[in-house]
Amino acid sequence: VEAVISEHRAELLAERYHFNMGQLMGLRALGAFSTPVCVSLFQVLHLLGPKTEADLEKKPKAAKARPAPAEKQKVTVMENGEVGMETRSLLEQLRGEALKFHRPGENYKTEGYVVTPNTMALLKQHLAITGGQVRTRFPPEPNGILHIGHAKAINFNFGYAKANSGVCFLRYDDTNPEKEEEKYFTAIREMVEWLGYQPYAVTHASDYFDQLYAWALELIRRGQAYVCHQKVEEIKGHNPPPSPWRDRPVEESLLLFEDMRKGKFGEGEATLRMKLVMEDGKMDPVAYRVKFTPHHRTGDKWCIYPTYDYTHCLCDSIEHITHSLCTKEFQARRSSYFWLCNALDVYCPVQWEYGRLNLLYTVVSKRKIIRLVETGAVRDWDDPRLFTLTALRRRGFPPEAINNFCARVGVTVAQATMEPHLLEACAREVLNEQAPRAMAILEPLKVTITNFPAPKALEVLVPNFPADESRGFHKVPFQPTIYIEETDFREEADKGYKRLAPGQPVGLRHAGYVVAVQNIIKDASGRVIELEVTCTKSDVAEKPKAFIHWVSEPLACEVRLYERLFLHKNPEDPSEVPGGFLSDLNPVS
Repeated sequence: VEAVISEHRAELLAERYHFNMGQLMGLRALGAFSTPVCVSLFQVLHLLGPKTEADLEKKPKAAKARPAPAEKQKVTVMENGEVGMETRSLLEQLRGEALKFHRPGENYKTEGYVVTPNTMALLKQHLAITGGQVRTRFPPEPNGILHIGHAKAINFNFGYAKANSGVCFLRYDDTNPEKEEEKYFTAIREMVEWLGYQPYAVTHASDYFDQLYAWALELIRRGQAYVCHQKVEEIKGHNPPPSPWRDRPVEESLLLFEDMRKGKFGEGEATLRMKLVMEDGKMDPVAYRVKFTPHHRTGDKWCIYPTYDYTHCLCDSIEHITHSLCTKEFQARRSSYFWLCNALDVYCPVQWEYGRLNLLYTVVSKRKIIRLVETGAVRDWDDPRLFTLTALRRRGFPPEAINNFCARVGVTVAQATMEPHLLEACAREVLNEQAPRAMAILEPLKVTITNFPAPKALEVLVPNFPADESRGFHKVPFQPTIYIEETDFREEADKGYKRLAPGQPVGLRHAGYVVAVQNIIKDASGRVIELEVTCTKSDVAEKPKAFIHWVSEPLACEVRLYERLFLHKNPEDPSEVPGGFLSDLNPVS
C-alpha cells in the first residue's frame, strides 16, 4: 500500500480529494479486496488531512479542446474516412489565396470580368497608383443604424484588407438626401471603430458628384444613356414596356439632362437611364432622378441625384478599389457594374458577393425598425431588445464577441440565418475572460444564521475569476444575516432538486460553511419571508449536494432583464405570423 501511495504522492498532494482513487484500487490484486482498500484510504487521509471546502467543490470538467474565440473550424474528411478539424481564424479565412480572389491588377482573371482593348492599360495605371495594395470599402447608406448583418460586412471588408496588408475606405453612400441624418453618419463611424477597425479614409459619394455628372454627360455622348419620361409606376417590375424615348438623339438628351440639372422638370417627370439589360431582366436602370431636397453636404447645389446602380461602381473606380465585396442580392448588378466602367473606359474593379447574415426572432430592416420606434414597441434604435450594433453595445455585448460570432459564421456565399443564443454564447466566452465575477441576488430571501461562528462580521475572499484564481480576489462581508435567491429554497425537495430544503443542507459558495434549515417564517398570506438556519464548517460537515451564491450587507442595484422581442423565429414570414411582425411582439420582453 505504501509503495503505491508513494508512487502517486505528487498527484495526490496536487489534486487532493479530486484525485481518481480508482488508481489505488489495483491493490486488490495483492490479496483480499477489503483490507488493502481500507488501508490505502487511511493512508490517503493521513497524508492529506481533513477535507476543506475546496475539496467539497465539484471538480471542474476537463475543458474540451475548442477553437479560440475568433476562429472557425473547417471539417474535413480524410481518405481513410476519419474526420479532421482544421481551426482557422478570421484572418486566416481571409488571407491570401483562401478565398480564391484575384490578386490586385489581375482583375481579368476573374470569371465574367469583361476585357476591353483598354483594360490592360487601365490596370497598369491602377497598379502604378496603388502599388499593388489590396483596397476594399465599406459603403453604408447613412439612413439608419448598423445592425448585426452589417457587422459581418464590416468584418469582411476591413478584415480582408487587414489580412492582406491592405486598406479599407469607409464611404457613405449619401445619394438619397431626404432619408439621411447627421446622427446616422456619426453612429456608423462610431460602430466601425467600436468593432476595432480604423478606416484608411472616410469618403462620401457626394465627394464625387461633379465627376459623376461629367461622366453622365459622357455616357450620353457615347449613346449609352438617354433622358426618359416614363413614370416610376410604369418602369417597376421585371417586364415594363420599353421606353419610347430610348432612341432619342444624343443632343436632345444632353439638353434635357441639363434642364433636369437646372430644375426645369418636376420630381418624377424625367430620369436619365442607361442602355443595358441586367441579369435579373431589369432593363435600362435609372442613373439620375430629380429630387428637390437639399443635401446635408452640398446644400441646394444639386436637384438631381445619382442612383446606387450608377454611383457605386464609379466611386469604386475613383478610389481604385481592388475587391468590391457586397452581399448576394447585388449579384444581379454585377454585369451592370462591369458594363458602366467599360462604357466610360475607366478602371473596372471586381465585384465579389457573399451571403448575408441574418438572425432569428428579430427584424433588421430599417423601415421595420422605424415602425417599431414609431409605434412605441421599442424606445429607439438602441433599445437592448433589438440587434442593431448600438443596441447590442448598450445591452453589454463586447465588440470582440460580435467579431468572434462573425468569424464563427465564416465567409460564406450562402445566406446564414443564426439563432440569437449563438451570439450570446460568444458574449459569455469573452465576458468570462474580461469581466470580474460578482455575486448578486435578483429575488432575495432573508436567511438568519442562528449559530453564527463569530461575534462580528467576517470577511470572505472571493476569486475575481473563478476559473483562474491567479487573477486576484475581492473581499465580501459575511454576517449572521444573508440573502439567497427565493428559487434556491423549497419547502419540499422534489427528485433531482439539490438546493436548500428542510433536511437538505447546501454549501455557501466561497464562505466555507454549510447551512441547514431550522425554522421557516411566513407572512399572513403564507409566503416564505425568512429562514432561520444553522451553519457548520465545510470541512466537518457532510458534503452537500450543491453550493449556492448569497450576499450579505448588499448594495442595491437596478438589474434590467430582457427576453426576445418577438414570439416567432421569423416574425416577417406571413405563414408564421399572418398578422404581420407588429402582431408578434412578446408582451413580456
